Amino acid sequence: MPDENGCFAYGEKETEYLKKKDKKLAEVIDRVGHVYRKTDPDLFSAVMRHIVGQQISTKAQATVWQRALDKFSAVTPEAIDHASVEDIQSVGISFRKAGYMKDFARKVVSGEFDLAAVEHMSDEEAIEALSSLKGIGVWTAEMLLLFCLERPDVLSFGDLAVLCGMRMVYHHRKLFEKYRRRLSPYGSVASLYFWAAAGGQVPELKDLAPVKKEPAKDKKSQTPARKRKAISKGEK
Repeated sequence: MPDENGCFAYGEKETEYLKKKDKKLAEVIDRVGHVYRKTDPDLFSAVMRHIVGQQISTKAQATVWQRALDKFSAVTPEAIDHASVEDIQSVGISFRKAGYMKDFARKVVSGEFDLAAVEHMSDEEAIEALSSLKGIGVWTAEMLLLFCLERPDVLSFGDLAVLCGMRMVYHHRKLFEKYRRRLSPYGSVASLYFWAAAGGQVPELKDLAPVKKEPAKDKKSQTPARKRKAISKGEK
């Protein structure tokens, strides 16, 4: 359940465990303090909002989502199932996204997709079920587990900000499964602090992003000058 502020709930039990397990992360936890990240306990609306937010900015997502709330009063399975694709598009949603939303609403209303059952699945089963939906990939399913179902052990290596935060905390460019094991069973709380690091809340931490390779020189530049001159004269 969310805390009294509607944010992901955690406390000293989780942070003290992580601090004992990882000294570098402990420094970040002490510097940042408690992280407040809003959650959405309504799985249906959370899926809808993730679909709306694909490939647009957070600000644009908020604008479009508010239009949807204004138009449909509440974004429920019944409201979206009864709406036409054109009605959904009218709030600023693409034809493809509107199709994804209709498909999900239809499956929920018909009973083909059991929302309540997902809450009782293991993390792996829930990710598989959610990512089977049109428009929902593994990363989105992981975010739904964290910020909707509030699963305690979600550390997504598919999240660019998490990876950035891990590079900043651990000062290397390669990330390994050992971190997932080390920070379990509180990977979700660890994720909050990696996001905080990536967001600049510990200014002295820098991102050691992978070094970009220099573009390969063209063949002409790799050919000795004398040979290039001969080639230009038609010699072999």
